[in-house]
Amino acid sequence: MALRGKRVLLIIGGGIAAYKALDLIRRLKERGAKVRAILTRGGTEFVTPLSVGALTEDTVYGELFNLTDEAAMGHIQLSRDADLIVVAPATADLMAKMAGGIANDLATTALLATDKPVLLAPSMNVRMWEHKATQRNLTMLQADGIHVVGPNEGDMACGEFGFGRMAEPLEIVAAVESIVQIPGPLAGTRALVTAGPTHEPLDPVRYLANRSSGKQGYAIAEALARLGAETTLVAGPTRLEDPLGLEILHVETAQQMLAACESALPADVAIFAAAVADWRADARANTKIKKSGTDAPALKLVQNPDILATIAGLDGTQRPKLVVGFAAETDNVIENATQKRTRKGCDWLVANDVSDGTGIMGGDENEVHLITASGAEHWPRTRKTDVAARLATMVATHLKGAAA
Repeated sequence: MALRGKRVLLIIGGGIAAYKALDLIRRLKERGAKVRAILTRGGTEFVTPLSVGALTEDTVYGELFNLTDEAAMGHIQLSRDADLIVVAPATADLMAKMAGGIANDLATTALLATDKPVLLAPSMNVRMWEHKATQRNLTMLQADGIHVVGPNEGDMACGEFGFGRMAEPLEIVAAVESIVQIPGPLAGTRALVTAGPTHEPLDPVRYLANRSSGKQGYAIAEALARLGAETTLVAGPTRLEDPLGLEILHVETAQQMLAACESALPADVAIFAAAVADWRADARANTKIKKSGTDAPALKLVQNPDILATIAGLDGTQRPKLVVGFAAETDNVIENATQKRTRKGCDWLVANDVSDGTGIMGGDENEVHLITASGAEHWPRTRKTDVAARLATMVATHLKGAAA
């Protein structure tokens, strides 16, 4: 898929062509893009947040001073998380505000706060399009590096004929693809990532597990894909939606996860963020284990395969060039993680403190220590998506240096 792993922020302006934005969302997602939308007040006169949200499968943002949305995402983070911003329809008003650097609503603020490519799909009455002010704004925006697709010539909703019709969704998609075709630093590489917990069944009803949400591993897989890596995500049971544009292998147990990882080789980098259960029942009961008086049943546990050590210990070309493990600790984090890196044979190890009260396991933030042969590097608490982006960038730098 041409847009595999790409994040598009779609700003829907207030014009009759806003209805085309719904089809545009569908076309972008067909090609592997993840779409998040800002719906302007004018846009809500033509399409609803419900219809946009149903298609993006994400929150629809609209108000700059919405305390809930601003706290959860924020206009800066909206623009930062995107690989590309598409404004469709781009009204004369939006174009004028962009040219003048005006930021008086969420859409224009996000546009002013971004350093990512921006694509406009203008849509307006022919006389508005031909007006000297609009043409002056267009020239200024293009000089600023803004990309433009359309408008097309044809009949308009107002009954006039001429240039001003918004480009068709597939034309906009083609323009998006042409903009993001620059290969990322991990283009041509294969990545393997594990995420989430494993569930080790005791009987048809019960299982051993942990509180891992899978958020960090999912974020890492998406970050590697955004940098161009062909990424396979091996996911234990989570409540997360499958990231677009990745190969997803769903598993339940540690043994299944190891088999899936081995099937995904060879890979240039393997990152094991999953919280794999250390033990499983020696024998799974075929029927529900019943109470017997007041005595608890005796459970015999056996050790699960060590996925990180197994892959890190492979010989020759079967071993990924870079193997990264994770360590969830509750005490002596750096000391325990340093010993674990040596014991497992991995190149890097990302350690975090998941003690009660940190909110890290299952939360949206993380605070980690990167353990390498050179020592420990502390990364301050931040969003798990930011940790993922930083780690993916370091992976790209390392692999490039190894190939030089």
